[in-house]
Amino acid sequence: MKFKIDGFVLSIIAVIGIAYIFPQWGTADSRFPIDTISAIGISLIFFFYGLKLSPQKLKAGLKNWKLHLLVQASTFLIFPFIVLTFYPLMQNEEQETLWLAFFFLAALPSTVSSSVVMVSMAKGNIPAAIFNASISGIIGIVLTPIWMGLFVQNTQADFDFTEIYTKLLLQILVPVFLGLLLQRFLGVLAQKYGSQLSLFDKSIILLIIYKSFAESFEAKIFGSVSLLDLVMLFIGVLALFFLVFFSTGITAKKLKFNLEDQITAQFCGTKKSLVHGTVFSKILFGKMASIGIILLPLMIYHASQILIMSIIAGKLARRKAVGEGSI
Repeated sequence: MKFKIDGFVLSIIAVIGIAYIFPQWGTADSRFPIDTISAIGISLIFFFYGLKLSPQKLKAGLKNWKLHLLVQASTFLIFPFIVLTFYPLMQNEEQETLWLAFFFLAALPSTVSSSVVMVSMAKGNIPAAIFNASISGIIGIVLTPIWMGLFVQNTQADFDFTEIYTKLLLQILVPVFLGLLLQRFLGVLAQKYGSQLSLFDKSIILLIIYKSFAESFEAKIFGSVSLLDLVMLFIGVLALFFLVFFSTGITAKKLKFNLEDQITAQFCGTKKSLVHGTVFSKILFGKMASIGIILLPLMIYHASQILIMSIIAGKLARRKAVGEGSI
């Protein structure tokens, strides 16, 4: 079986390298208006997201409520509660920052595009995948800041919950609803130029990642993270993924899901959105110097989930030729 490294993952690595070599371009003193460009870009990302959110496809997936509950519970309850159990073990500020980065990862919604693509590859329940991946992003707009507000306000003395929700409303909710309102007129164009819009999304994400890491490198934030902590972080990300993946699969079997629904539950319930993560990090942690560290587990998780899910999806895609298999 041939393995191909995702080009977006390579782009992220390249951008982090550029941020390390040229951090001055992303600092507050830079003449490049990165903040303004990224703010406009964020709004456009979610406007296009609204344009592509087909009401017909969402309605088609509403009936399978047990599957939907499991996916959303996995995304917004199982993930955070697993990470919460480790909070009492944190003994210093450095460990608390790394824990907060994990909790941020755990509180994020599922990704849309890769969830649906992977479910399609594995021959799972595609309409349900579209519904859950789409509705997860909307739920996350509300739940992710609520989860993070429990701990971020203890980390930042100047944490302003009202200001954050105002930004979320103006940069995310309003563009999404505008996109939904215009979907009947511009939805066809959004689908036609889907690849170009995806490239735009990724470009804005890379810009936000660059600025986040540039500021962290300029402030020498990563100097406080030991090599051992980085290794443990990588192991922790993989452990979190497999723990949720197998627990979701066991629950799906207990609920007597067929294989297609089980695939959708495990694939959608374990995904975490890099789009929402980079956007929310800018809004929630904009005043924190350690924002690069906050994003680090998400970067590792994003790369890992693509690789692992591609392998599993490839195995499941061949099951029709050799008989029904299992995950």
